[in-house]
Amino acid sequence: MEGLTSMEKIRLILDGVRDGNIVILEEGLSPDEESKLIEVTMTEISPDDFTGIEIETYPKSDAGDQTLLDRLMGRESAQKLTVIGPANQLKTLHKDETLISALVSRK
Repeated sequence: MEGLTSMEKIRLILDGVRDGNIVILEEGLSPDEESKLIEVTMTEISPDDFTGIEIETYPKSDAGDQTLLDRLMGRESAQKLTVIGPANQLKTLHKDETLISALVSRK
């Protein structure tokens, strides 16, 4: 997704989710991009066609990604994992720093 503008990322994600796919982003989205994704999704919801998205963001707990200075200063890594799927097919059951449990149903 590097090299894409924010709107290109959002369009790519929404098109994939509307096709029934679950999108996993290893680098996540910025807070502004997440807000824009939700805003664009709200304009496209249709009761008969598109029910919306389920989005969960999980911080990466791998301390190996942090620099020595980050660890000494107690700074968390900004890297995160984002999972986005159709709201009627993806439900998060459990979420903590090391485990993601989700129920994915076929429609």
